[in-house]
Amino acid sequence: MALGASVTQEGVQFRCWAPKPARVEILLEEEGTVHALTREAEGYWTGLVLEAAAGMTYRYRLDGEAVYPDPCSRFQPEGPHGPSLIVDPDVFRWRDDAWQGITMRGQVIYELHIGTFTPDGTFDSAVTQLDALKDLGITVIEVMPVAEFPGRWNWGYDGVGVYAPAHVYGDPDALKRFVDEAHRRGLAVILDVVYNHLGPDGNYLPAFSDDYFTDRYPNEWGQAINFDGPGSHAVREFFIQNACYWIDEFHLDGLRLDAVHAFHDAGPLHVVAELSQAARKAAGQRSIILIAECEAQWVCTVQPIAQDGWGLDGVWSEDFHHTARVAATGRSEGYYTDYRGMPQEFISCIKRAFLYQGQRYEWQGKPRGTVVTREPAEHFVFFIQNHDQIANQLRGDRLHAKTRPGVLRALTALLLLAPQTPMLFMGQEFAASAPFLFFVDFPPGELAGQIYQGRKEFLAQFPSYGSPDAQASIADPCEAAVFQRSKLDWSERDRHAEWLVLHRDLLRLRREDPVIVQQARELVDGAVIGPAAFVLRYTGVEGDDRLLLVNLGADLPCRPAPEPLLAPPIGRSWSFVWSSDAPYYGGPGIIEPLTQEGWLLPGGSAVFYATTPHGTIDRGNSMKEADDCHGSRQ
Repeated sequence: MALGASVTQEGVQFRCWAPKPARVEILLEEEGTVHALTREAEGYWTGLVLEAAAGMTYRYRLDGEAVYPDPCSRFQPEGPHGPSLIVDPDVFRWRDDAWQGITMRGQVIYELHIGTFTPDGTFDSAVTQLDALKDLGITVIEVMPVAEFPGRWNWGYDGVGVYAPAHVYGDPDALKRFVDEAHRRGLAVILDVVYNHLGPDGNYLPAFSDDYFTDRYPNEWGQAINFDGPGSHAVREFFIQNACYWIDEFHLDGLRLDAVHAFHDAGPLHVVAELSQAARKAAGQRSIILIAECEAQWVCTVQPIAQDGWGLDGVWSEDFHHTARVAATGRSEGYYTDYRGMPQEFISCIKRAFLYQGQRYEWQGKPRGTVVTREPAEHFVFFIQNHDQIANQLRGDRLHAKTRPGVLRALTALLLLAPQTPMLFMGQEFAASAPFLFFVDFPPGELAGQIYQGRKEFLAQFPSYGSPDAQASIADPCEAAVFQRSKLDWSERDRHAEWLVLHRDLLRLRREDPVIVQQARELVDGAVIGPAAFVLRYTGVEGDDRLLLVNLGADLPCRPAPEPLLAPPIGRSWSFVWSSDAPYYGGPGIIEPLTQEGWLLPGGSAVFYATTPHGTIDRGNSMKEADDCHGSRQ
């Protein structure tokens, strides 16, 4: 790294950016010795300390008084308020030399939180579940933020030591072992990073410079990062180098950038675009993916830098989640106000990735989103659950607890067979009973009280959560039980096996079906065929089309069926392939929707059809195929 502590043959080279103090020294904790650094241009300080070595702890002493951890510390063994540890990154022996990285196409993402993913909540214990994820059909693990934070548990978005993996999860080598073991299984790992703010406890950057943060831009999580004001060159270097550090030293396959709509930069090259270029350079010959969370739904995130875009590989589509949530629960309060969960919304999302592309958004009282044109489907990440959307509820309960099983099976089929890149949240694949609540660990006092009150005020945007009884029942994020209740119970994989089989079968269909694997939203057409039902038709080669019918409502007879998308291609017949009603998924049993009399779609179901040429028999469920041209399944 250009900053931090770098082990050399002669000793340890220290370098930091600290234009604020007039004197910067290294205090070696074990030795009790102090070593002065030399001031360079533009506020940088550097020095080679011969007595220092890997394994020692140190702090920076500013102006001969207060001592602070290194802003670029690789590890904080006692947490963000303690000393920094000198780490030699070259000691670890990687076994992933043959790993070439990944591109966005064909990926299935699995979001997880290290602290609640396993009972022990460590990087090493997470390795024990990698085989299960591989068997499920996951290809990319997205790890929620691990930057050092105060306390024993945290979501990760209150990180303050952005270079140091949180000590409660393990040391840097433990994270490297996790990535190395994932690569051995053919799994990629990307890391969620937070560059739009720092946490409220343990943020010592202002002691080194007043230019790290700015009040010139609003930020709902505290002061905004200064990416374009005075001193911003060094600030940009600090965060861009951090992105490169994770990619280079930890062999990560990419990053998920939190809330890029809160990155304020009026300069000629947006900081996200500069980060994209630098991170890819740091990856060398490996291919990486960079994904944005962007509530504002800016398509520039995934457009080429040469076309004034930011050059990322993916962006979350909140619209798909929101309409699915409303369809599943029937409730459109709070920030779901602008969604109805209607069939047309699903069709438009599949075809156009975002629902809001500049129209007025009533909840915010202004236009939202930008126009999507030819951007490939894989650039858009779809999900029906994630950490935010599960936790932003009164009880943090998961979607299976809020809707009928048939509806959730149908929505799962839509998610996993859509051309966009799907993402699952940990435990979703086996309908985990554990909630995922918002949790932090601040000591009793003013800050903890503010966090608790802020959580109540946030949830009050939902009228049902704003009532006195609901407010009184909101869990205190600092209670240990809140964190413990959010841990997965992996024995449920066996007890809820029908959900696991559903996800595994759909992911197998996704990667093996030659039409679905195209991931071409421009080759998908759709039509509304009922109050809560719709059909998607995937165009294949020479009439080898696919049909996905989704009915989120009651039984729907389509007799007659005046919708051209239901007609089979010329010279072919529809051939039944798959149904979400199969008993081994927990369904009531399959009744094929298409008969000689027409269509009858069971309520709360999804069915999938392929085509076969006339005169062939290809019944995936031993159902007889009609081969008469005009009497075929129409």
